[in-house]
Amino acid sequence: MTPKPVDPEKHGEQLQKDLDAVIASEEPVKGAIGLYEAMARSIKYNLDHRIEILDEVLRARQLELKSHDQLPQLVATTNASLRSNDAGGRSRSLLTGIESVEGSTSSEKRALVGDLTLSWDVLDFGLSYVRARQGADEALIALERRRKVINRIIEDVRTAYWRAVSADRTLSRLGNVNALATQALRESQSLEERRIVAPLQALGFQRDLLQIQADVAKLQRELVLAKRQLAALMNLLPEKDYTLVLPDRTESVPELPGSTTEMVRTALQLRPELREGAYRIRINDHELDAILVQNLPSVRGALGLNADSTRYLENGSWVSTSARASWNLLNVFRYPAIKRTVQAQGDVLRQRQLALTMAVLTQVGVARVRFTQVGRELALARRQQLVQERILKMTRAGAEARTISRQQLVREEMAAVLAEIRFDLAYADMQNAYANLYASIGADTITPEITGREDVGTLAAALEKLWRARASDVLD
Repeated sequence: MTPKPVDPEKHGEQLQKDLDAVIASEEPVKGAIGLYEAMARSIKYNLDHRIEILDEVLRARQLELKSHDQLPQLVATTNASLRSNDAGGRSRSLLTGIESVEGSTSSEKRALVGDLTLSWDVLDFGLSYVRARQGADEALIALERRRKVINRIIEDVRTAYWRAVSADRTLSRLGNVNALATQALRESQSLEERRIVAPLQALGFQRDLLQIQADVAKLQRELVLAKRQLAALMNLLPEKDYTLVLPDRTESVPELPGSTTEMVRTALQLRPELREGAYRIRINDHELDAILVQNLPSVRGALGLNADSTRYLENGSWVSTSARASWNLLNVFRYPAIKRTVQAQGDVLRQRQLALTMAVLTQVGVARVRFTQVGRELALARRQQLVQERILKMTRAGAEARTISRQQLVREEMAAVLAEIRFDLAYADMQNAYANLYASIGADTITPEITGREDVGTLAAALEKLWRARASDVLD
């Protein structure tokens, strides 16, 4: 057998067809996308989330399969045979030693034998029952992983959405101001060369303007990438052009979802990682039951319906019953070592769960501190923007009165755009920190009645209702 690599061209074509099929199955974008529609599209169409959904379905199917292992076996067997001659034979008396002269047969050259046997092994039933309980916990683990992915997606969408909104607001203005800055730099260099202004003054102006341009270019790059990141989260093609709803700027900060004690208690109850760890421990505990069952005697009972076409038989059909008990005695000597191994695995899982619990408590504390700090940064960014707006207003008035140079006006125009972008980014960080608060306590970002199969509009409305309620409520 010679290894045969895939054809790159055919492989690429197949992947493109698969991707086109997925995109074609999605609801088309019919207007500007708001925050909650972006969330809805990410939950409904994000491929990472689809993987978790399919994994959850797989675990459910595996659980169903393991449940069927508890049923008894019902086996139908048919055996057809054909000989070229009769299977005859002679016999010898054990008392006299006299051998029969004529051969005889009790079978035919053609024979058809069949049976239908119902059998049930108590040991197999017990072991399959334990495996089914472990499969149920695996299905629950898949559910917790999906919850974790949804929380991460919502957190990422909030950040990318508000950064992309800032990009839509400021990119066109940035281009115009950047053109004015380039012209102002040329004029400053011309004035310097003609020595109309002091060289140090001209160089200082150029340095400040170039620094502002560098800061704006860096932020501009982040904003442009944010819109592509949001498109990826919603599973839109990279070249897809779409617009966003541009909400009014606000510095309002939502309330914390409860005290530290309440958030910690909720996190211990709801965090997907902790619940997954609890299921892992339970699976390991069930493994102790499994190895105990494996070391018990096996008892198998069988009930069969049999038929044989041989005409020499007095009864060509009959009912048979049987019972068999067996016990592998060597398993008794292996049991203590296997038990100690499983118990050691349980100790590792419990210690890991304890470490994870401490990490979760730390994350809750960090999320609270980060949210509070980001709120302060947002307020500071807002004050800086307001101050810069006043400076720009006065500078424009001075430029009209010809008391302020055009170069200084351009510098303040760029500084004003930079202040707006910084405020938008601070607001995006606040939204990310707000989503991170709920992710840290493991609160679901969708309500239980939402299945993800709803249309985008219905799903967006449900998400908006949930998050608007959270903005004003405190955890019970």
